[in-house]
Amino acid sequence: MFLDRIKSGASGVLIYGITPPKSETSPERVAEIAQRTMARLIPLDIDALIVYDVQDESARTAEERPFPFLKALDPFTFASEYLQELEIPKIIYRPAGKFSQSELTNWLDELQQRNFYPVFVGIPAPDYPVKTSLPEAYQLWRRHEATSVLGAVTIPERHEVLKDEDKRILDKVSCGVSYFISQCVFNVAYAKQVIEDLCQSCTKENIKFPTIVFTLTACGSPKTLMFMEWLGIHIPENLKQELLQAENMLEKSVNVCLDIAQELTAFCAEKSIPFGFNIESVAIRKDEIEASIYIVNEIAAMLDQQGIRKKKTESVNAGNSN
Repeated sequence: MFLDRIKSGASGVLIYGITPPKSETSPERVAEIAQRTMARLIPLDIDALIVYDVQDESARTAEERPFPFLKALDPFTFASEYLQELEIPKIIYRPAGKFSQSELTNWLDELQQRNFYPVFVGIPAPDYPVKTSLPEAYQLWRRHEATSVLGAVTIPERHEVLKDEDKRILDKVSCGVSYFISQCVFNVAYAKQVIEDLCQSCTKENIKFPTIVFTLTACGSPKTLMFMEWLGIHIPENLKQELLQAENMLEKSVNVCLDIAQELTAFCAEKSIPFGFNIESVAIRKDEIEASIYIVNEIAAMLDQQGIRKKKTESVNAGNSN
């Protein structure tokens, strides 16, 4: 379903994003975490699971990190060795610059064997020594193009400053990228501006519009909010104050996420732009994770009601009747 949705440019793709356990975690504990994760995700109507590559980005900013950085397990290892029972495609993030071309070639072959899909990201700091550039990594992927899809990230906050996110996206489209996963959206105006400018660029250059997957994240505490801002997520000041002053910050943020999903759905549907959503939990608190699961179910129901996305069971039954 995920591969078909992206290749056909169908809207309504729904993804869930997780980070692997910390590398110091014992194998037994990792297995327990994986089992709990799968128990939450198996019932969900999602097309794919993102497993992020967690990098130390402390050199990116002088501000102190709200949560200490702890190295995580390799996302491919976690997905392939611990999440086999979750029978949906896995999207694996990897910073291409940290690896040689031969290492990336072998990694891409392993992804292909498991029906996993790559998202290459940049280096964690500007002065990090680059072994393979993003264009070179994209070229390595090209031999899997017939049976795979290649993703990339897009950052609306960067577009607000540099005004060139549409060009960055189209440069990556020319390298084979067909869908883009955004940084977490709390500023809807920023996300809309990227879409507006990308629409103009695609029309001007007669390029097929790529699928844009908007990331949404619940926020249950002031410290989580601080961490989001440290990551570069822009939260408008009025919304930030509403969250901080809310009687139940988590419940308020969930409603904000659902409102954003409704607004972006209407915006993209009006422009006939292929879109979807990625739901993640930035924190590891149980209530925030449960809130993210609630958001997935609510967005799936909303997309189904609007006829944008069929439930998996409906799609399977339709296929079987043919």
